[in-house]
Amino acid sequence: MARSRTTNLGGATGELTIGEVARRSGLRTSAVRYYESVGLLPAPKRVNGQRRFDADVVRLLGTVRFAQQAGFTVAEIRTLFHGFGADVPPSTRWRKLARIKLAELDALVARADQMRQASLAAMRCACLRIEDCHFDPADASRGRS
Repeated sequence: MARSRTTNLGGATGELTIGEVARRSGLRTSAVRYYESVGLLPAPKRVNGQRRFDADVVRLLGTVRFAQQAGFTVAEIRTLFHGFGADVPPSTRWRKLARIKLAELDALVARADQMRQASLAAMRCACLRIEDCHFDPADASRGRS
């Protein structure tokens, strides 16, 4: 069994190598480096040139992955982490960004429904030549050809 490279420095929080962070968070080391490079993770300490992350970074990466599953972009996640004053609690940050994201999702669902209606209208086409098709963009929203 491989030894963990985790060192416990003064209590419950330890320092983790990038490999250990990746293993615990279910990510590749390249993803951990990427999230660090785009400002989602704090810059780790270096020991002999190797990154040493605080153990809390695993929880932070869980939040990143959750936000991505909710459809948030890297820029939006960066805003969640760093775009508010230190006195603004996470719950307020989430609510503000989630309201915006929900409006985007509502628009996306409406667009998908419009696309579905257009596809259904196209399936009802009985034209023999493409030149005979007379689709109007409004037909898609009304579901007819």
